[in-house]
Amino acid sequence: MSVNDPALQVLIDRVLSAQAAGAQLDIRGGGTKAFYGEAPQGEPLDTRILEGISSYEPTELVVTARCGTSLAQLEAVLAEKGQCLPFEPPHFAPGSTVGGMVAAGLAGPARAAVGSVRDYVLGATLLNGRGEVLSFGGQVMKNVAGYDVARLLAGSLGTLGVILEVSLKVLPIAPATATLRFSMGETEALDRLNTWAARPLPINASAWWDGTLLLRLRGAYAAVQAAIPALGGELIEPAHATPFWDGLRHHHDEFFVKAAAAVAQGAALWRISLPSTAEALRLPGQQLIEWGGAQRWLCGSVAASAVRDAAARAGGHATLFRAADRSAGVFAPLKAPLDRLHRELKKAFDPCGVFNAGRLYPGL
Repeated sequence: MSVNDPALQVLIDRVLSAQAAGAQLDIRGGGTKAFYGEAPQGEPLDTRILEGISSYEPTELVVTARCGTSLAQLEAVLAEKGQCLPFEPPHFAPGSTVGGMVAAGLAGPARAAVGSVRDYVLGATLLNGRGEVLSFGGQVMKNVAGYDVARLLAGSLGTLGVILEVSLKVLPIAPATATLRFSMGETEALDRLNTWAARPLPINASAWWDGTLLLRLRGAYAAVQAAIPALGGELIEPAHATPFWDGLRHHHDEFFVKAAAAVAQGAALWRISLPSTAEALRLPGQQLIEWGGAQRWLCGSVAASAVRDAAARAGGHATLFRAADRSAGVFAPLKAPLDRLHRELKKAFDPCGVFNAGRLYPGL
């Protein structure tokens, strides 16, 4: 990235002005994830002025894009070459950007099978709180060594700086996909998912809700075709299966539509991360289970302490994903060593607290 880029200079000037004035900036792309994390603070810093795909090498499976690039645009360019972002980043609404994708660090239904956002980050260019442009990593996996700052940015919610540009590993679109449906209760679904996980099956995604388990198979044609009779269940036509998985990814399916209505009435939507082998959570409310049992969504009016205690007992943690009242804190409290590490990183990259103050935790 050229430091002489006029759009980049606009961002640098805004950061330097904010630093001099002791002001705060709210890094913002399309604003589709503004609900996630603690409430934004400060003057908006629009990253969409820095957009475009800097380079794309389909034969090398690497693409580099600027922060304000539309995620939909990037995925369309990849699709033309038969490639994709396999972790299926959710858009939530039109206008989502590449920078927001990395900053939020959220992945879709395939996450348990293919990995997270940070697993595909090869390198990044960052604008820190001093107005300095820093580059980390590169465009090949072998450049990853020592303290991996580029991947550290995934999920940081902009608290360390403005992600100016990112290089991502991409993969070919799988040649075959199939969806199977099963009728079973929660406990049986969890048992089956963990049993299947121990077998060489091309399971790419799973979702259980209200007595129905759906499995998405994805991979080589022969592997998918062999797995269908081995697993059983009802084969769902792509015309019905594809909209379901898309809805699950972008939170437009029935569960999340109902959850949004409940949140508007005072309920909360929790994202609970657990070991896949954890037993069913005995909490009131509606639950949807993804990632082979490792991600569980809970919508209801349950005390935050009850949700977090249940998650901790099961070996995981809970995030308040959507709620009008965030007084309980969005993210699970950090233990002292992790809290110190987070604060030292914030101080190193953004000593004056210019960027996204408090989006993760107070003071971060």
